[in-house]
Amino acid sequence: MNEDFLQYVWKYKMFSKVNFKTSDNERLTILKPGLHNKNAGPDFLSAHLKIEDQIWIGNVEIHLKASDWYVHHHEADVNYDAVILHVVWENDATVFMKNSKPIPTLVLKDLVAESVLNNYRKLFFTPTSWIPCNNGIATIDIFTFSNWKERLFFERLERKSGEIGVLLQQENNNFEAILFQLLAKNFGLKINGDPFLRLAQSIDFSVVQKMSFNENEFAALLFGQAGFLEEEVENEYHQQLKKEYTYLRHKHNLEPIAKEQFSFFRMRPNNFPTIRIAQLVSLFHKHQNLFSKLITLHRLKDFYELFAVEVDPFWKTHYNFESVSKTSPKKLTNSFVDLLIINTIIPLKFLYQKSKGEVDEESFLEILKKMKPEKNNIISKFSEIKIKAKNAFDSQALLELKNNYCAPKRCLECAIGVQLLRK
Repeated sequence: MNEDFLQYVWKYKMFSKVNFKTSDNERLTILKPGLHNKNAGPDFLSAHLKIEDQIWIGNVEIHLKASDWYVHHHEADVNYDAVILHVVWENDATVFMKNSKPIPTLVLKDLVAESVLNNYRKLFFTPTSWIPCNNGIATIDIFTFSNWKERLFFERLERKSGEIGVLLQQENNNFEAILFQLLAKNFGLKINGDPFLRLAQSIDFSVVQKMSFNENEFAALLFGQAGFLEEEVENEYHQQLKKEYTYLRHKHNLEPIAKEQFSFFRMRPNNFPTIRIAQLVSLFHKHQNLFSKLITLHRLKDFYELFAVEVDPFWKTHYNFESVSKTSPKKLTNSFVDLLIINTIIPLKFLYQKSKGEVDEESFLEILKKMKPEKNNIISKFSEIKIKAKNAFDSQALLELKNNYCAPKRCLECAIGVQLLRK
């Protein structure tokens, strides 16, 4: 038993109204339970209650034990002077107001149905379950689940865009610069994401813009800053880039990051950092002012077309600077572009539209519902308990559900948990 549960019981009136009286045997009617307060102070604000024939407007405080009022020192806190009802599970002490009169108290222990308590125990005290509602989630009706998934998706989108907003402020609200940094990080995937971000942030974006007009100069800039031009390699392309970077490094006062930060270990060759940098070079060389182009796109196929770039001919026969390999185009796959859309483009467009006061939520949903679901352990686990992701919208919502509701056991704030408790 915890206070969160009692707050839930009060908020949704999950108790018997028969013989509904305070501990002093006064008739109690809840006109409005109040606004749930997640910050410091009483748990519910501006509640409207009727005690006997008197209507009261004020705050409600909730504790497991009445004596917790004194344990938490509320008697010395002016924020609690306007409490008009003390809701407790166990009434083990009398709490007094500043005028020395007892605060009206409601004891829930005998008012909550056993079925509600049993459902609560199933959710919170089943340690072997992957998620608290492991055995009940598949019974949730489609309408509730669909609405909740949409809420989950936009919560996830708000958080992602909020994180991007911090970077945006550092770049003086330059969306083009932030797009370059975020795409660089995504090109590095999970293993090399941080080194790729450091690479992008090691170069002033004004230099990136100037160099991207010339593909060889831009390649020299990125490979040089990544530390891949420090060694001597016996091939003309590497030597050409090395010579160009030596000039650029001096001109722009650049300092490369350590090549050792990039991992090649146990990676598919198409995900080698060298290949991803080559693709990043080709993308920003082909599309000047890339953000301005992306912001106008609304169809999935248009995104695929925009990212259909070809690497420099050297990289079609190489995975690194040293060894020749079988010829392959090394184009960005649609599944890789999907990850870019999910993790960078949609959050950045969402943030941009919010700044303009014109968010087109439906366009985001439409794009994601046409994309295949992501593949990872969390989505696979949901599938095992009969919750299948049909598209990327579903998989994004389920990731948010698992990571930010199931893992921290926020069942009482979750539409699924609330419905299971009410059964």
